[in-house]
Amino acid sequence: MTKPTFIFLDMEMDGLYQCEANYVPLTPISFLKRASFVYRKSPSVIYGDTVYTWNETCDRCVKLASALTLLGVNRGEVVAALAPNIPALYELQFGAPMAGAVLSALNTRLDPPTLAIKLHQLEPKIIFVDHQFIQIVLEAFKQQSPGKPAPPRLVLMGGKNCTGVPSSAMNYDDLLSLGKPDFKIIHPNDECDPISISFTSGSTGKPKGVVYSHRAAYLNSLAVIFRYDMRKMPVFLWTVDMFRCNGWCFPWVVAALGGTNVFLREEANAEAIFHSIVIHKVTHLCGAPIILDKIANLKSTEQQVIPTRVDVIVAGPLPSSEIISKVESFGFEIHHGYGMTEALGPMTDRCLRTSGDDERLRIRCREGTHNILMEDVDVKNSDTMISVPSDGKTIGEVVFRGNVVMLGYFNDIEGTNKAFKDGWYKTGDLGIRNPNGGIVMKDRVLDSIITKGEIVSTMDIEHVIKSHPFVMEVAVVGKPDKIVGEIPSAFITLKDECFLSSNDVIKFCEEKLLPRSMVPINVSFGNLPMNSTGKILKYVLRETVKATESIPCTNGEKGVSSISL
Repeated sequence: MTKPTFIFLDMEMDGLYQCEANYVPLTPISFLKRASFVYRKSPSVIYGDTVYTWNETCDRCVKLASALTLLGVNRGEVVAALAPNIPALYELQFGAPMAGAVLSALNTRLDPPTLAIKLHQLEPKIIFVDHQFIQIVLEAFKQQSPGKPAPPRLVLMGGKNCTGVPSSAMNYDDLLSLGKPDFKIIHPNDECDPISISFTSGSTGKPKGVVYSHRAAYLNSLAVIFRYDMRKMPVFLWTVDMFRCNGWCFPWVVAALGGTNVFLREEANAEAIFHSIVIHKVTHLCGAPIILDKIANLKSTEQQVIPTRVDVIVAGPLPSSEIISKVESFGFEIHHGYGMTEALGPMTDRCLRTSGDDERLRIRCREGTHNILMEDVDVKNSDTMISVPSDGKTIGEVVFRGNVVMLGYFNDIEGTNKAFKDGWYKTGDLGIRNPNGGIVMKDRVLDSIITKGEIVSTMDIEHVIKSHPFVMEVAVVGKPDKIVGEIPSAFITLKDECFLSSNDVIKFCEEKLLPRSMVPINVSFGNLPMNSTGKILKYVLRETVKATESIPCTNGEKGVSSISL
């Protein structure tokens, strides 16, 4: 058989061709097969008294894939899941794609109406549900429109005695028993085939289904390993939800390195984190910055210096420097990432430990450097797409492109085209470039305040206010003003048994040398509106300030104002 001649740089080279020997579609499911061979008897999963080896985890995932095909799941069809961080959900990260399916792990904080909308969008063949959420799912089934596709088949994780479960439902363990251990794994035909769908948080609009490819998941897993200097056989404590960007790709990362997954069914508190670190010798954990607050606010009687180095990776607005310093004093090394669902999680990173004169340490601490497999991250003028100067002050829109970017939005060609316009993914986030080239986030485009024609960063204002020891949460939005355009308005949640007046907050900002244009004119106190993922809904606050001529600043002798949202 005559093979084609490849042409490189207008120069013919005979005898070169692509074939099964030199090209295999990239997919992270290959990490599991390797782990089962290299790390066979090493622990893959620790969940209370349950411990699996990599051999056992691989066998369970193969049986799961086999069982899915026996239930009629075909290549490219969606399999949904609603569960906390438990071994079964981890197994789905491999078992679903090994059956050729596309996994969509759903936010466990969804209410029935919102879940019904997601199921209508996805039309999954099967939904795996932890017994804790079965009633929410059954209620969502009832709210699906008549005449639409029938609800997906239900597979129950645990809780065999749940009430109201359809007779067609199966138990997860019973499903695994149907699977064949010698099932031939279904690999992607093309490495750009979809592997999963993750939904955005919806903090700035309607949540969008973000589709990942096998290729992007594989490459981003490698990027995570490089970025956090991870070595063989790490111990990863699951404190980030697996429904968030497939757990930031850590299910696949841990398999690639033959590490151990430590699962905590309930949301992790500081006591559980320290206990797990000591007992299991945890090396890595990650999540929202609130995890740093939890660690720092641990009761003094339970505080302790951890026995080994633990890397904590957080993404989102950071707490005060006092919180960060306290967490560091326990022995944690903190990494701050910036990213989004469309980039499979954090894509830039900085190490927050800045002490010492070692040049290697200074390099590691450079802010806003993108991971090794993200081709480029830049800050550009949104209209001209010209890069802003690296002067540490010119604000532009953060954009990125590379091999670890989503395939697009699920069933939304218009949204995908808009996101990828001009050959970049346009984040809708504002930032600056420092002289060293690092990127510093300043705001969301939708959240920024325009005062006298200048962009004012709400994140900078929030960072100052949150450094006050009485403040737990803060959000700043712009209030329309006929003279200057917009003025900052602050909404604050205070810590228990703490009191502040609006004048106290304004004086504090002035003492911190905030420019006059950044000092909030209106200050209100109360609980902030949040979505199901815990993100503050600033659009609600913007509507509040628009509808209010003047926000009351005092309430009795304590000087506390309140808001009703």
